[in-house]
Amino acid sequence: MKIAFQMDPIGDVNIDADSSFRLAEEAQARGHSLFFYGPDQLAYQEGRITAKGHDFTVQRMQGEHAALEPQREVDLADFDVVWLRQDPPFDMHYITSTHLLDRLKDTTLVVNDPFWVRNFPEKLLVLDFPDLTPPTTIARDLDTIKAFKAKHGDVILKPLYGNGGAGVFRLDENDRNLSSLHELFTGFSREPLIVQKFLPAVAKGDKRVILVDGVAVGAINRVPAKGETRSNMHVGGRPEKIGLSERDLEICARIGPLLKERGQVFVGIDVIGDYLTEINVTSPTGIQELERFNGENIAAKIWGAIERRCA
Repeated sequence: MKIAFQMDPIGDVNIDADSSFRLAEEAQARGHSLFFYGPDQLAYQEGRITAKGHDFTVQRMQGEHAALEPQREVDLADFDVVWLRQDPPFDMHYITSTHLLDRLKDTTLVVNDPFWVRNFPEKLLVLDFPDLTPPTTIARDLDTIKAFKAKHGDVILKPLYGNGGAGVFRLDENDRNLSSLHELFTGFSREPLIVQKFLPAVAKGDKRVILVDGVAVGAINRVPAKGETRSNMHVGGRPEKIGLSERDLEICARIGPLLKERGQVFVGIDVIGDYLTEINVTSPTGIQELERFNGENIAAKIWGAIERRCA
């Protein structure tokens, strides 16, 4: 098959951690041809969805991991699969790319389905499952956020469309910074904030569960660094091997059919203790860590699901 990756610069990725690199590596091993382009090179041209980018091959040698051919312009309708793998922020640039890629639906499989990526932001889809999630408020109004904090005491405050642990603050019962943080966030962004009850279980880790076509295939545990609330690996979280609990399987059984039905082939959910906190569909990570811990080819499972959809 002909595979295109819409992603951030491939030359900058860490080949031992990046899921997009692992997906490209597995696709190449299966005989598929690869094409890379950045989101800025995506265009609508008189009815065609085009991109300027590079045919490429990969090898597991950091710094020489991606060999790019000369740039050329392609019609993405000529491809079998387009991977939407650019990282957030989930801003209007990102949203516009989902609108453009959605126009390929009659000719090309876009993974994950861009219509539902646009309508399934990481921290909003979980609102469909209130019994699985911690107490949550989404608001821009300071009094509303203050009332939530007064009720729950110890809370987590973060930007609604943030990623990688950036801008995440824990505000305990004695904290006096809520008004200042609200002023800071609302000073540079028109987006609301999300506030959740703090879950002490995060000290034991924030579990990333990988689902392929709606089915859980494994999990890794991300343990916060000493003195850190956030467990994201971008900010020093330590990955550990862990199995799937009965609660994890219960959560996946609830959300899995919806994800499969709506074309979300590769999804990473975040579970702290017994609670679902995020459903990551834009550019989930964790494949390589899970493969190392479990000895399974998770990338092959993902490509198997894609090949079945294409067939």
